[in-house]
Amino acid sequence: MQGSFRTIELSDAPYEFDGLRFLTVKTPNLKGRGDICLYVPKTEQPLTDLPIYILLHGVYGSAWVWALKGGAHKTASELMQRKQIKPAIVAMPSDGLWGDGSAYFPHHQKDFARWIVEDVPLAIKENIPEASSKSKLCIGGLSMGGYGALWLGSQYPEKFCAISAHSAITRLEEMALFVEEPLTDYTQAAKTPDVIDLIKAHQTKMSLLRFDCGVGDELIAGNRLLTQQLQDLNFPHIYEEFPGGHQWEYWQTHVRKTYQFFNISIAQD
Repeated sequence: MQGSFRTIELSDAPYEFDGLRFLTVKTPNLKGRGDICLYVPKTEQPLTDLPIYILLHGVYGSAWVWALKGGAHKTASELMQRKQIKPAIVAMPSDGLWGDGSAYFPHHQKDFARWIVEDVPLAIKENIPEASSKSKLCIGGLSMGGYGALWLGSQYPEKFCAISAHSAITRLEEMALFVEEPLTDYTQAAKTPDVIDLIKAHQTKMSLLRFDCGVGDELIAGNRLLTQQLQDLNFPHIYEEFPGGHQWEYWQTHVRKTYQFFNISIAQD
């Protein structure tokens, strides 16, 4: 059957490890190829229609970092084996690899938003047997990926059952803390409101929402402001603070919060 993508490369089972698979597709949204690292759980009986948990990475990284720096697949496997969450596919796409980070919205004639929201789920549903058109979606991320999760989850509320963010950028100007590209590069062709503006615009349709931040993180003020703004809106959400800074040790520990939240959200949907 002809798929939706002109070219597809999927890793071969004999060479895969730890349940990780790698998928590369060509898409007009990136004007080239995009990579997706996947954790697909192994079960005694074949499963299908598994939910898809999309995890977005931060600046400087790519499709591999959630797994090979964050151990996200190992945490997912542990929670599934302990039956603390039901089986799910964890999808860890690249951001499109523009500059130090694309911020996951359209600019420079590339649509990094549609790559995540449309191409990534479709590529998985067409190429991974454990997924199907019935697979439900959740979106999460860290730092710039947290911004992407909040931004895309708010902009496309009909797509996702739940949103989760760790140490999130909440306003575009905070990208300047991490990238060398000027902020004007990001605003050439895209309207980039703060996260709270998108939530206000879509709050009646919004998915379930949680986010957290380390008390030693340089983004803590923006996260505290966002939760205060959401409280002022009487918008239901979960916000938590924990010890730690803007570092992998923090995200390695707290990604389980994302998985548990997604698992509960899928059950309630």
